[in-house]
Amino acid sequence: MILGVLKESAPEKRVSILPEHIKGLKEAGFSEVWVEYEAGASAFTSDKAYTDAEAVLKPRAEILKQAQLIVGIQCPDLGELTKGQVLVTQMNPLGEDARVTALSEKGISVFSMDMVPRTTKAQAMDVLSSMATAAGYKAVLKAAEHLPSFFPMFMTAAGTIKPAKVLILGAGVAGLQAISTARRLGAVVEAFDVRAAAKEEVLSLGAKFVEVAGAKDDAAAGGYAVEQTEEYKQKQAALIQEHARKADIVISTAQIPGRKAPLLVQEETVKAMKAGSVIVDMAASTGGNCALTKDGEIIQVHGVTIIGDSNLAATIPLDASRMYGKNLINFFGECIQDGKISFDFENEILQHTCITHEGEVISPRIKSKLQSVNS
Repeated sequence: MILGVLKESAPEKRVSILPEHIKGLKEAGFSEVWVEYEAGASAFTSDKAYTDAEAVLKPRAEILKQAQLIVGIQCPDLGELTKGQVLVTQMNPLGEDARVTALSEKGISVFSMDMVPRTTKAQAMDVLSSMATAAGYKAVLKAAEHLPSFFPMFMTAAGTIKPAKVLILGAGVAGLQAISTARRLGAVVEAFDVRAAAKEEVLSLGAKFVEVAGAKDDAAAGGYAVEQTEEYKQKQAALIQEHARKADIVISTAQIPGRKAPLLVQEETVKAMKAGSVIVDMAASTGGNCALTKDGEIIQVHGVTIIGDSNLAATIPLDASRMYGKNLINFFGECIQDGKISFDFENEILQHTCITHEGEVISPRIKSKLQSVNS
């Protein structure tokens, strides 16, 4: 079976497979790995590095026509795909109803890596966690770049410099990595999350947990945030504004799969923040946690710099690609049987990650969402 690796379109800089992954892919059951010319260029990886690792360089059209399984980070255009192909990518299917329907109608079998269930068995193939690790780290560095003051405390002959105060909104993988990075840089860190389970993790990293009473139970949400009541949201907004006013940096990571990002930072909160403060909004692509965020832009409003970027992992293209490729190898170890892709949907991992197959929607979460939309 031939695996095809596509070059991503700008501004994406990552590549789904690096030369170091080729050996693992062949051990997983692929006879050949075809790589599109210059697929790794933006991730500082040459074509020669791929050929040295025994991959075969091919033009995009040939890969799309002949490879039995195609991998990518962003979903290719539908017009490039043909019936019967198997595509492994991450396509945010909970927010792409029309694309899911089109892929099903076209007869494309699609596995979306951002739908890997968050179970112990699936941890090694969880691309959301891998990419969130990279994004959380880079969010802090972005903030430091734009902050007009130091992160750590300095005691100098010229006087004492106070440490920066950082508020993290959302303590999932990205938020926890942001906490860890900000703490390593010497900042005083607070974190907020609606999930009760996050408190212990926040405290273990040396940050203070900002808690709002009355959150809706999230035990059945599989580790994700859930929609809260209006009363809770009002309490939440007031407490976040109180803490944001004292912060030098606010990093927001809160998202609900398949829904608009919760609004956590109102314009009134931005107005109340100190001049020179920085907001990094990692939920920008789904509406943003800040009311003033513009996706893909860095703006200054009311003396505050607001950075809207939901693809920070792509700004660390080499290591982010390294993690993504390893996630794929672990996934293929689960779903390649006797040199062929398995469509055994008794397997929980395959059932949840397979979005469409043979004209049908397979993933229970996607199927349920489409049924509710169409009913």
